[in-house]
Amino acid sequence: MKKIEAIIRKSKYSTVRDALHAVGVNFFSYWDVTGLGNEKEGHVYRGVSYSTSDIQRRHLSIVVNDDFEEITIKTILESASTGEVGDGKIFVSDVTECYRIRTGEKGGDTLK
Repeated sequence: MKKIEAIIRKSKYSTVRDALHAVGVNFFSYWDVTGLGNEKEGHVYRGVSYSTSDIQRRHLSIVVNDDFEEITIKTILESASTGEVGDGKIFVSDVTECYRIRTGEKGGDTLK
């Protein structure tokens, strides 16, 4: 099993969510995060332009069986990309075990 964590633009979340559902990734967690990066967002307040290094993003946490790793990553790459600096990052790590709390069942079948 793999844990895929993606940090994407908040504006691309619904596109990524719908694309993941279309390929069969139907469960994941997400939350809003603030981070620092190479992109600098500019703001205008009362005609004065200023920039900040705090960037609002959405963090997705997805655990999939090994056979879904490639399609999940490809789907995120295609649906989250704008071609501009600040599109985000994807991190992949191994998951050694998974348990279904309701039944105590363990293993990759618990993700279905």
